[in-house]
Amino acid sequence: MSVTSCSLVTPTYNWPAALELLLLSAFDQSVLPNEIIIADDGSTAETKNLIETFQKKSPVPLHHIWHEDQGNQKPKIMNKAIASAKYDYIVEIDGDIIMHKDFIKDHLSSADKGQYLFGSRVNITEDHLSELFKKKKTKFNLLSKGINKRTRTIRFPYLAKLYQPVNERSRKLRGCNMSFWRDDFLKINGFNEELVGWGIDDSEMAQRLHNIGIKGKRLRYKGIVYHIYHNEQSKDHIHLNEVIEQNTTKNKITYVNKGVDQYLNN
Repeated sequence: MSVTSCSLVTPTYNWPAALELLLLSAFDQSVLPNEIIIADDGSTAETKNLIETFQKKSPVPLHHIWHEDQGNQKPKIMNKAIASAKYDYIVEIDGDIIMHKDFIKDHLSSADKGQYLFGSRVNITEDHLSELFKKKKTKFNLLSKGINKRTRTIRFPYLAKLYQPVNERSRKLRGCNMSFWRDDFLKINGFNEELVGWGIDDSEMAQRLHNIGIKGKRLRYKGIVYHIYHNEQSKDHIHLNEVIEQNTTKNKITYVNKGVDQYLNN
């Protein structure tokens, strides 16, 4: 099975230079998403101005969902964004991602009921950032300068068929490259807003998908993205999030109390 429509959702926070490259790669997709939703965790006017400029030339509706900056509240702003989504299938990337031109096509062609998809990423190195932003570069290949994990640039859809859905959550899961059915997301009440600061939100959400019987399928040789280098965010609170995730796994929790339901029908 494949699907023909989706909402592309990305979180962002005060990095308009990266968001610009993300949007340029979104507009260049061989199959466009039906809408783009930017989940803005409290960025300043510079990001707002950039989005307004891109809204004027976007080939699809481009929505800006914003709330006030009160520290890292990615689960909350992502819940608000996905609550507003108009399409049944959600493709999620991070705000520091550049998409291969067939990225959306690959996710849609690989989608199936009863599963979610997760892909890997190629890394753009720190010493390449100046040239990246100066040239507004959005196209890479196996031999490109300034990348590592370069074998992940190889797109070979035939080999992608070798990967089958699995019952257990993979340690390779990254929220920068995921897709899932909006209805499945609503069944588990979306992201857990009790998670604090950076990290774990995507894997904890995926664990609850597994707990209701949804399988995970790895996208390899398809669904290629390039991650722009940045300094790591603070992990001061990650041990608290890990406890929540461990509890979700151990007790097969399927539904969180503080989730997406707060923003539905608003």
